[in-house]
Amino acid sequence: MKKNKTSLQNATASTSVLMATLLLPGLAAVSTDIRAENAPEHGTLAFKYGTYSDWQPGWDRIKVRAPHLYALVPLGKEWSAEAGFVLDTLSGATPRIHSSAAPSSASKMSDERKAGDLKVTRYFSRSAVSIGGAYSTEHDYKSKALSVDARFASEDNNRTWSFGLGTSSDVIDTTYSNKINGVVNQPKRTVELMAGVTQVLTPKDIVQLNITHSRGKGYFTDPYKTYDKRPDSRVSTVGLVRWNHYVEQFDASIRSSYRLYNDSFGVSSNTIGADWVQSVGKWTFTPGVRYYTQRAANFYFDGVADATGKYDAVATQAIATGYLGAGKVFSADQRLSAYGAITASIKIDYAITETTALDFKYERYQQKAKYRLGGNGSPYIDPFNAQFIQIGVSTKF
Repeated sequence: MKKNKTSLQNATASTSVLMATLLLPGLAAVSTDIRAENAPEHGTLAFKYGTYSDWQPGWDRIKVRAPHLYALVPLGKEWSAEAGFVLDTLSGATPRIHSSAAPSSASKMSDERKAGDLKVTRYFSRSAVSIGGAYSTEHDYKSKALSVDARFASEDNNRTWSFGLGTSSDVIDTTYSNKINGVVNQPKRTVELMAGVTQVLTPKDIVQLNITHSRGKGYFTDPYKTYDKRPDSRVSTVGLVRWNHYVEQFDASIRSSYRLYNDSFGVSSNTIGADWVQSVGKWTFTPGVRYYTQRAANFYFDGVADATGKYDAVATQAIATGYLGAGKVFSADQRLSAYGAITASIKIDYAITETTALDFKYERYQQKAKYRLGGNGSPYIDPFNAQFIQIGVSTKF
């Protein structure tokens, strides 16, 4: 799915740091979809086109255009193959260090990323085993990934156990875009383990629990930010709980989830979300909402205030320069700050025929320090807004 960076978040601009996170398939050890362990009877071909943009007050930042092609092909009665390809084009600018920094302090960027993944699955009477690989390339960032996962169902098919192992190998090389920082072929390697269980509770309820543990080592610093020097390793653990409930009186379903994240940087986050899936004839409407709250990394560097309590850009830069000169681990990247975020979404599907469907999805994201649960969050950061629009068509054959 994606590298270990967030797509919603100053020297020279990093195209790869953002591009590597947007719509990249194939890097997770195993999918978290709740699904049956049977070989598909029909193939699927889908095309989707997505656009992403984000902004802060008075300043438009990133724009991304991403066509995505996906195919699922049955190979006899016991095998299937899945493949995906995405081409991202990006333009825009990196975020300011803090809200009082001028937009000119963030540099312009443009890039193109090509990414593809392939997965082959072998189905047995009550189990399935998948092997997958993915590759992504851009002008200063290359990534390769491999994964294997297995799923085992109980005799009554009411419980499925899942296990997965994934590994990725990335190389960061900024010599073609920014020779000042001197980042040449810096490696980053990650190993990920996953275990989960899916349980049918009642004819109307199904729950899923997944736990994922990841260990990475290598270059985690953002080479395009002057005030950024991070540890050379990162360990993270993610717990995910999902519950799907059928609401008989409305012929609808509620899909809810809770995600807990913790890592060795000191970042801790909680995410809770819910979707309502409502069918009306050939139409299916899925409104959703998600809330996210995050604690800052241990080495995140807050801005400094002057005697009047206002942001002091000169004093902040002086202290950060001192940290940099001393070789200390620290970062002014707002993605590592303390904040909260709310996402509202709507997805609309229309069945043209029994085998062909159209879909449309819109997501609107807003991030603010004051949205953080249990506190005001990190100071001197402007609100951050983003939207994602996607249209698609799929057909079975």
